[in-house]
Amino acid sequence: MVIAIASVFIIGIGSLGYGGKAVASSSEKITAKRILWEHAGDLEAQFGQDKNIGTAGLLVGESDGYIIAGGGANFPDESVADGGTKKHYPDVYVLKQENGRLKQVKHTKLKYEIGYGSSITDDDGVYYIGGSPEEKEGNNVTLFSVDKKGKLKEKFIGDLPFTISDGIAVKHGNYIYVGLGKQNGEASNKMYKFDLKTKKTQEIASVPGEATRNQAVAQILNDEIYVFSGGDKVAYTDGYKYNMKKNKWEKVSDVKVDGKEISLLGASSVKLNNEEMLVVGGFDKTVYDYAVEKLNTLKDEELSEFRKGYFGADPSELRWNKKILIYNAKSNSWKSIGEVPFDAPCGAGVVLDGEKIYSINGEIKPGTRTNRTYVGTILDK
Repeated sequence: MVIAIASVFIIGIGSLGYGGKAVASSSEKITAKRILWEHAGDLEAQFGQDKNIGTAGLLVGESDGYIIAGGGANFPDESVADGGTKKHYPDVYVLKQENGRLKQVKHTKLKYEIGYGSSITDDDGVYYIGGSPEEKEGNNVTLFSVDKKGKLKEKFIGDLPFTISDGIAVKHGNYIYVGLGKQNGEASNKMYKFDLKTKKTQEIASVPGEATRNQAVAQILNDEIYVFSGGDKVAYTDGYKYNMKKNKWEKVSDVKVDGKEISLLGASSVKLNNEEMLVVGGFDKTVYDYAVEKLNTLKDEELSEFRKGYFGADPSELRWNKKILIYNAKSNSWKSIGEVPFDAPCGAGVVLDGEKIYSINGEIKPGTRTNRTYVGTILDK
């Protein structure tokens, strides 16, 4: 029973990063010393909704100068504390930067709802892996792109032999490496590589450490896959790298800045260059671990009172990570280049476009989304 309740807490709230949570950038040149942030506009309401209250777990990426963002989920009718039901969306927005803001070019919708999949920006467009509440769509590998007129194009690539959400995915050569998260509804540490040519899936070495790992962050640095943090019944702060030729994982630095370990559970990442990745967001480990323990052990009135206090807390009380973190694979070390000047998001759509970085929607406390989009200008001095 404890495991079941913990699972509801992690996935039912839908606030944990998506890794998608892992958004790979096509850029190989960016150096970040600091970032100047400003409001970049808000997405219009989804079809059938009066307003857009924000979503978490979005499809997000860049294609031919356009930003693609959409899907995700929220609680539009009632709060989580009051037993609200999570709603996913088929809406996808095509956006373009204009005078420092993201201007909507197209607003369309897919034939199915999406959320909590993994997005990979590539020269061909944005690969989206898994991430749908509809079982027949939850194992899809799909390529989204935008034509010169700003029209969204969708190309089905193939199927994985399992559904997946809250996992990680990165692309190297003709392979998409995918795993962790929930596979066929069960939390896992298993990893696979999907061949884009043959459409076949092969299991590879599992990520060491914990037997289950939801919503970690991952990128390819120096031709190796780096995976950090994530969590399940507790938040993790560990890190590993994978040698694709040897099919072997190796321990790397924990997520640590100034002697303090930081959870990246629910965070989002982008690749800055061959050696560095940047991460925004993440649950506070102490608060998260305590909350999961209480939600699993308290009963009746005590549980009800704790839920009201936890879900009703101000975002500042939850201490989500506001530090802008950079991991350097060469030095195997973490550093901070400042903080985001807005509520720390988990499950936000974070995408790199040249020297601009966008943080789209996300969750600012369990069950509560933001409809704001921010743009950061990356400075190298």
